Amino acid sequence: MVIHSRNIGIRAGCRFFVVLLILFICASCTASSAPNERKGANTKTTISIMAPLHFPHPPSEEIIALIEDLTDVKLDINWVPDGIYTDKMNTALSTNSLKKATFVKHTDYIFVKNAIRSSSFWEIGPYLERFPNLRHLNSGILGQSAIDGGIYGLYTERPSSRQGVIIREDWLDNLKLDKPATIEELYEVIRQFTLGDPDRNGKKDTVGLADRNDLVFGAFKTLSSYFGTPNNWGIVDKKVVPEFETAAYMDTMNFMKKLYDEQLINADFAVTSKEMQRANIIRGAAGVYIGSMTDVQRLSDEAKQINPAARFTLVNRIQGPEGYRVWSIPNYNGLYLFSKKAIRTEEELLEQLAFFDRTMDKDVANLMRYGIEGKHYLLEGEEVQLPEETSQLRVTEVNALYPLMIADLSNPNVLKVAEKETMWEMAERLSADNDKFLVTDKVIGLESKTYDEKSMELYKIISDATYKYILGQISMEGFYQEVERWKRSGGSLMISEYTDAYFKKQ
Repeated sequence: MVIHSRNIGIRAGCRFFVVLLILFICASCTASSAPNERKGANTKTTISIMAPLHFPHPPSEEIIALIEDLTDVKLDINWVPDGIYTDKMNTALSTNSLKKATFVKHTDYIFVKNAIRSSSFWEIGPYLERFPNLRHLNSGILGQSAIDGGIYGLYTERPSSRQGVIIREDWLDNLKLDKPATIEELYEVIRQFTLGDPDRNGKKDTVGLADRNDLVFGAFKTLSSYFGTPNNWGIVDKKVVPEFETAAYMDTMNFMKKLYDEQLINADFAVTSKEMQRANIIRGAAGVYIGSMTDVQRLSDEAKQINPAARFTLVNRIQGPEGYRVWSIPNYNGLYLFSKKAIRTEEELLEQLAFFDRTMDKDVANLMRYGIEGKHYLLEGEEVQLPEETSQLRVTEVNALYPLMIADLSNPNVLKVAEKETMWEMAERLSADNDKFLVTDKVIGLESKTYDEKSMELYKIISDATYKYILGQISMEGFYQEVERWKRSGGSLMISEYTDAYFKKQ
């Protein structure tokens, strides 16, 4: 009896122990799995992005929410006004506070090359084949942005050149002037817009040209291509030469100097922001804007809010000494780079890439491009109609999303427009026409160690000298003294490196 009772006790104890063990294991499983279950039920992947804002307001919360629903993510977008974007991006880079995906403008890409080479960003090339849309990105454009053969960025696509002249058409009509077709005629339009009372208010309160503190995307570089200047670098006598050593560059400076001396341009152009330049056009203080022709839609829409009679037109063909010419850039406007500081694992990187891949699908791409069907645009068959009465609504709620669109020009999922707004249609048509007389940069894709290391300080020497010459603060001799200083500071070595690379490639 004693043995029997003991056996019963042992068996009961074992059962009790087993039950406790099972309960412990289950509790452990529950504790370990609960966070994942909660994440799956309530938490979406966060996509953090730093992007430029080209419009007064970010896109509407309604559209952002729709994008989040379609892509099943939570968006954390830092919209930075375009005028201060470069400074903010550089600050984020130097303080290691970049978002997971950070837009880098084409013109700023050179300044992050060292960070790329020091492994601050993920090389994404090996991952693109995993995604149905990203795998079809243009290999040529990817190659234009490659660093030492590696692909690091997703590109926002753009035509080779959108550069041209935006003009107040009603002012042309008031003064009985034709659209300019030559440099001389362009000068005359600018002069008459200053002196001829183009707005018919009886006051001398207009200047012909509104410009800003940007020698590249302001008026200067487009004018210089009209005069025959190379695009950054040219080839003379089997040697790579910088644009500012050519006679055409001096001709351009003299043209700008003439506009300044005759007060045909805003006197503070050398310190004017893009926002102030646009404001001068919008409020009718100036009538000519030289730069990206696609800016015309916003300029027109906002000018009409102040003056409903304001009308604009575009010119892309200005004939110079060498015929029609316009400078071009590679076919990417900028790149989204992926910070290793913000993205710690390959899994996180794939989540970010998956979002951008998803934005190229038909439903998301057209939401980002045109807005909400029935509210911002109409759909007839497979073609989009953009009613004039919803134009301002698209500007306010939708258009700021454009910088998020990857390879949108060649994305077959983006619907075509049946009846485009006049200004957009004209800008796009003339941008395509620019392809017939492009001036390319002869050293695109070539490497110069000196350029990578010193381009910013060297560029400042020339840009300061250019402004000083135009403003009359230095003579022609003084300008070329600055060119010699540029050479001594590393410019000569840069010329040598590019010359060797260019003819080696040939």
